Amino acid sequence: MSTALVILAAGQGTRMNSDLPKVLHEVAGAPLLVHAMKAGAALEPDRTVIVAGHGAEAVKKAALAHDESVEIAIQSEQKGTAHAVAQAAPLLAGHSGDTIVLYGDTPFISTETLERMAKARTRHDVVVLGFNAADPARYGRLVMDGESLERIVEFKDADEATRAITLCNSGVIAAQTATLFKLIDAVGNDNASGEYYLTDIVGLAQAQGLSATAILCDEAETLGINSRSELALAEVAFQARARAAALEDGVTLIAPDTVHFAHDTVIGRDTVIEQNVVFGPGVTIESGARIRAFSHLEGCHVSRGAVVGPYARLRPGAELAEDTRIGNFVEIKNAIIDEGAKVNHLSYIGDAHLGAATNVGAGTITCNYDGVMKHHTEIGRNVFIGSNTMLVAPVTIGDDAMTGSGSVITRDVPEGALALARSAQVDKPGMARKMFEILKAKKAKRDKGAE
Repeated sequence: MSTALVILAAGQGTRMNSDLPKVLHEVAGAPLLVHAMKAGAALEPDRTVIVAGHGAEAVKKAALAHDESVEIAIQSEQKGTAHAVAQAAPLLAGHSGDTIVLYGDTPFISTETLERMAKARTRHDVVVLGFNAADPARYGRLVMDGESLERIVEFKDADEATRAITLCNSGVIAAQTATLFKLIDAVGNDNASGEYYLTDIVGLAQAQGLSATAILCDEAETLGINSRSELALAEVAFQARARAAALEDGVTLIAPDTVHFAHDTVIGRDTVIEQNVVFGPGVTIESGARIRAFSHLEGCHVSRGAVVGPYARLRPGAELAEDTRIGNFVEIKNAIIDEGAKVNHLSYIGDAHLGAATNVGAGTITCNYDGVMKHHTEIGRNVFIGSNTMLVAPVTIGDDAMTGSGSVITRDVPEGALALARSAQVDKPGMARKMFEILKAKKAKRDKGAE
């Protein structure tokens, strides 16, 4: 059966105290909304509708950047969750499968949980995701009768007996699409908040002879983000799970609590990650690599046997082949480094290609930007780039070539050639002693005048 997702992302999130829409605040380098989209994507939905409101254009841009096939519905006035879901009805008219309602500020619903909800939907008309809360606080309560979910009562509308229930509502609901919107049409707003609650569809379903049930998950999956402190806790929770998963997958973390992962970091087994390493989005590390301490990586690919760092930075477009070496205080950006090549010290390699077994000396810079455009540097195989070489792009260094230390290379260097581009050294006998005598005399005169 086909599945549609409706992800609610219209709220402002006033407790965030931010101009940014709540669902665009990030955990592990991705907006909360993207985490929710990734969770729902595990069901392979044929339709995904994002309901936007506050900051709709920014929300739309972020959603389409992650998945250009999503559709956007607008909730211009926030009148409750049922009203929000109703905005997706025109887009899903005629959809014959199920719809699952998710929330853009609830990033940690697991694939397994959503699959259990989908399975339960084959036996019941409405399925709600619930959890046993350690502190029920102001959550809505699920009122059960055996397997049957009788109703959901919002905290504001609950009596003392109902508030004593610890089985709480996450807000996530699954139902057949036509049934969902038919029930929503019948929802009223006669409640303490004057809003149209999506949770009311459970009681309406029971009144119409339809069945409803609840599927339970761990409370941690239902964590909603409403404040900066909750956002920080969500980051902590994500990192803890990511570190545990990496260790389970055969990755060595020298100091796990100091390693920070992005939402999409991929690391192969037998890779060693030293302390204080930060992964931005878009990083893939193959098996058997080593990422040394205090390195920062994003948007890059590191192959088997490569060693990166310490204190290295790999920026988007960095592609390291097997057994490469990127050392301390080296930055690589939009560059391909072929097998066995080494850039070990204090260098910048950007918009470039380094051939296999090439060695780049300390202090080398590919001068790739002229103030308006970027230019490419091509370095062949088995090349030796002398320390403190400036490669002024566009420029090509042929295979087996060499540059002298301190050279500024502005023209192509043929294969096997030695390129020297620096002023000739001039020695002036005795001049150093004379200069020191002059300088010492000046200093003495200055010091006497200051007395």
